[in-house]
Amino acid sequence: MTTAQELAGQRHRDHMRNLLVQAAEGFGLTLVGEPVFGWRDRTIGAPGRGPHGDLWVRVTTEFPAWASGRAWTGNSDADALSGVPRPEVVEVTEWDDPPRRVRAEAATLLPGDVLSTTRFLHGRPEAGELWWSDLRDALDRLAEQDTDRVAVDQETITRRLLVFFGDAIDPTVTRWTTAHGDLHWNNLLGPDLGVLDWELWGSGPAGLDAATLYCHSLTHPETAERVRRAFADLLDTPDGIRAQLFVITRLLLRIERGDDPTIAPLLHRKARELLDDQSR
Repeated sequence: MTTAQELAGQRHRDHMRNLLVQAAEGFGLTLVGEPVFGWRDRTIGAPGRGPHGDLWVRVTTEFPAWASGRAWTGNSDADALSGVPRPEVVEVTEWDDPPRRVRAEAATLLPGDVLSTTRFLHGRPEAGELWWSDLRDALDRLAEQDTDRVAVDQETITRRLLVFFGDAIDPTVTRWTTAHGDLHWNNLLGPDLGVLDWELWGSGPAGLDAATLYCHSLTHPETAERVRRAFADLLDTPDGIRAQLFVITRLLLRIERGDDPTIAPLLHRKARELLDDQSR
């Protein structure tokens, strides 16, 4: 029997599909692929074809109080970055769809496919040695770029680590760099490197992106070890350990709010390992 919540979710997804068609038509594009929903169906996207080639059409909806700020404009703000293979936003439009606000973006298409259909990895990704080298180079270039955007601030890190771990870890970050902010496997393309979804990018503790990718790899130990080898010089620093613990807290909070709970034991185990290493 279909529940009221399931019916509401289906109505929301149907409405998002209609908004996507409306956005594509506004950009002069015809949708040519199946729509892909983002985290908790707050976004939807699909390829569109027009007289000047193919683009990716993406629609986000939020209540007006949230329809501004870094996450709202992150993809287009990222056009200021260089040296990272990412889509370029070529057109943006917004409109009211009471009680929500809609933002639609048309962006360049990158070659390849996402390396996982979910945020967490459950199989070996199609990523060769060149891909790993390109990822490291891209994140190093990103880290060096200046921005006034913030992915996560000291106040948030201090509060989160204190709530979860008490005084077991000093929360004070000593080095800040520019980060993607949500680097999981559904945001990465292969076999040629591409990095998607720049909503949350900004400054964060050094090693934040490595920590995020590592924690999303715990479901596939072989790849988790490959991430560790690629970024050991960041992950094994005091800021890298803080970043890993912060990412763990963020993922655990998402589980509390409805994400897959089967990942929780892996996250708790990794947190204990990190804290045990700190106490030695």
